[in-house]
Amino acid sequence: MKRAIIIVLDAVGIGEMPDAWKYGDEGSNTLMHIKEKVPQLDLKNMCSLGLGLIDGYNIYEKTKSPKGIYGRLAEVSAGKDTTTGHWEIAGIQLQEPFPTYPNGFDKEIIDRFEKAIGRKVLGNCVASGTVIINELGDEHIKTGCPIVYTSADSVFQIAAHEDIIPVDKLYEFCGIARNMLSVGRVIARPFTGVSGNYTRTERRRDFSLPPVRKTLLDYAAEKGMKVAAVGKIEDIFSMRGITASVHTHTNAEGIEQTIKYMNEDFEGIIFTNLVDTDMLYGHRNDVNGFAKALQSFDDALPDIISAMKDEDILFITGDHGCDPTTPSTDHSREYVFLLGLGKDIAPCGIGTRRSFSDIGKSVAEYLGLDCDIKGESFL
Repeated sequence: MKRAIIIVLDAVGIGEMPDAWKYGDEGSNTLMHIKEKVPQLDLKNMCSLGLGLIDGYNIYEKTKSPKGIYGRLAEVSAGKDTTTGHWEIAGIQLQEPFPTYPNGFDKEIIDRFEKAIGRKVLGNCVASGTVIINELGDEHIKTGCPIVYTSADSVFQIAAHEDIIPVDKLYEFCGIARNMLSVGRVIARPFTGVSGNYTRTERRRDFSLPPVRKTLLDYAAEKGMKVAAVGKIEDIFSMRGITASVHTHTNAEGIEQTIKYMNEDFEGIIFTNLVDTDMLYGHRNDVNGFAKALQSFDDALPDIISAMKDEDILFITGDHGCDPTTPSTDHSREYVFLLGLGKDIAPCGIGTRRSFSDIGKSVAEYLGLDCDIKGESFL
């Protein structure tokens, strides 16, 4: 009954990639800069696995007897977004990045979208989601026009007040945009509140492109294994290769649901995304909030480890950076950390690996999957 548990701490990077300058991300180092700003941050449980022993990382505690495997992973794929990072973990390496729109979407795109939904849109610019709903929220309520915006990432985001455009209708609009566009994700951003105090709700939903080829998840599902998705994993993979899923709204809920799946008996994969570090804190440059989210995960890690069965392996990693100490509120092109644990896996350092896909390839080897995915196993 072999199982692999993959937990992605969204936006937790571990230092700029050599090509970070191409993305305007020179100097980014999410995990180190947070520790510098919040020295009381104590990731003792992650450090016990070897976090402080990862190449070039001297700011976190160095244990003399690491319990797990530890290292850092480079990203081969072009880009620095959520979809690209998760797909690469599962064995897809993209040569071309998803399209971005640093000046807003082309008039032709907006005209087609407006015609399809039967109403005009507001915004069409690069913006912070929490800022733009307060800038345009009053006009949105007056006109009923949805707010469209993007970022440095490949996203088409649609915000609407839940009392003006019901959430199901907002999801319908997103489905229309998804069928029109080649962006990585179309994101529904419902909000509530009154003038001057609009707040996004937890009913966000991501509409991603389906994976361009088979992933680790497809091969596991085809072999009859259970593939359980926690958080926005189901959206990132468009439910491809997923046999069970639960869409969570907070890290605490994501950890709880992960442990629930771990308490079941099955062979396969549990794939979890914990999004608070990205959505609530990274994009808002909230250093203290980011640190608290990291601390909360570290405090919960012993419970996750206690839930492991004898043949379980656990991998903890990131999907990109989002350094909250830099002026930018966008993702950053960074290495990600890797921590692993398993009863029959000898603790050791694996150095710097060339791709996130090495996780997927290692899981495939462990589960005995004969699959054509990218990566090199480190087991």
